Amino acid sequence: MLSGSLWQLAAVLAVAVAVWATRAAAAVVDRSFHRDFDAVWGSRNARFLEEGRVVELALDERTGSRLQSKDRYLFGRFDLDIRLVAGESAGTITSFYICTGGARHDEVDFEFLGNVSGEPYLLHTNIFSDGKGEREQQFMLWFDPTADFHTYSILWNTLNIILYIDGTPIRVFRNNEAYGVPFPTRQPVNVFASIWNAEEWATQGGRVKTNWSEAPFVAAYRRFDASSACVWRGDGATTLCGGDHLPSSASSWMTQKLDWWSWMTLNWVRMNYLAYDYCDDRRRYPHGFPTECIIPIGRI
Repeated sequence: MLSGSLWQLAAVLAVAVAVWATRAAAAVVDRSFHRDFDAVWGSRNARFLEEGRVVELALDERTGSRLQSKDRYLFGRFDLDIRLVAGESAGTITSFYICTGGARHDEVDFEFLGNVSGEPYLLHTNIFSDGKGEREQQFMLWFDPTADFHTYSILWNTLNIILYIDGTPIRVFRNNEAYGVPFPTRQPVNVFASIWNAEEWATQGGRVKTNWSEAPFVAAYRRFDASSACVWRGDGATTLCGGDHLPSSASSWMTQKLDWWSWMTLNWVRMNYLAYDYCDDRRRYPHGFPTECIIPIGRI
């Protein structure tokens, strides 16, 4: 067993390696957003720069903005660089997520809850399967997400869903269908990026409202990568699934799980930066936690 100090050092080294590998992979991805996305809401607040390689989404008093991928996918790894709204951003949400749509939808969310100037951002994550969500985990970030771009990733295969920041795993949701927990395996998703007003709940539970004198609120996106994904063509058919560029010892993203280093890094994140976990909320679940919360390491 490693001592506490060696364990912490190893976790920090694992984070550093993950950041380096993710940046190296991202360096080769420089596609135009016009190729991959449509502006489906608030198109006038979507500003495409550098020949479409960067897009800025703005929120003002009239509207926010949302991009939706042209393709739909059934499993994949989706990477996106985001630079969040700087300064006063209370009441706003900047997001990156995959979603099927429909009443019994599947969805995986990165939602960045705006903050009062000088306070840290809170990352709100949620996972829906077969229309059931309420699986919130929230994290403080260990860097300033407004100073530069950082890479946020969703890995979704038949075994698990893993969320990453700069290659560092922060959350795993395992396929526990054998225990009666729905897991997304049948519905294709679109990829979305958006900014919108959610002052009723986003900042300090809705106590701090959006200050429109600070508008427009602008978030920037670049380097979308879905090269390791299966594009859905309908009628149960997919194209040949994309390649394998994950910085890990796994042979393919489709069978990717966390190795020992990754589990250690994830636990370091949870020990130091986890702000809320629905599986620990006894007030919310006084009569027993959801099934995935009581399966060993099923809800990490």
